[in-house]
Amino acid sequence: MADTLYLSMWYPNLRLTDLAGKLTAVLGEFAAHGGEALVYSATVWPINWNESPVFQQIYGRRAGAAGSAADKLGAEPRAAVEEALEILHDDYAHEFEIGWSLWELETGTDPDPRWVRGPRMVRVTGYGPLFDEGAYESDGHIRIDFGSDTPFLEEDLELDSVAARHVEENVRQLVELTAAVEKASGATARLLWSELGESLAQRLAARLRGLN
Repeated sequence: MADTLYLSMWYPNLRLTDLAGKLTAVLGEFAAHGGEALVYSATVWPINWNESPVFQQIYGRRAGAAGSAADKLGAEPRAAVEEALEILHDDYAHEFEIGWSLWELETGTDPDPRWVRGPRMVRVTGYGPLFDEGAYESDGHIRIDFGSDTPFLEEDLELDSVAARHVEENVRQLVELTAAVEKASGATARLLWSELGESLAQRLAARLRGLN
């Protein structure tokens, strides 16, 4: 069963004014680990997730034919964070979307589906200490929402050697990004977790058992 995968990070004695630097550091690591350099959007949520945003900016995302930086819409992480955190309150959450590519099996009418590197939107959220009644205690001062864990497990597929290699590459990319954002932002605690509470490592080991 597919699940949503998160990474939560905590920082000792974090001051709200230091949150911008942490978010910029986290977003800045994506380009070096299978992601994009520019932020797609920024949203500021007041009080809890049931409220309407007090700020939202869609910078966009479009790759030009040449694939150069000049052909892309988006915002540099520092600029996007600075703009969103102009509104800084204890009970606000600041959410950013950024692209990250993983190997996925292309679906459709083709009788011979192939593996392609497909982009997905990842959400990086920085929590004020009073947002959603102190949600940071369980969710982290910064939380990364990776979306579905399917690319790391592909539980609906029969894993042959090719599929296993792509799943392993996705997992390696996840591990490298996790370590990089922790180091770059100075996190002292981190937790990779899912909504169902099941261990990704244990599920992966079960999937790959007997293939190596």
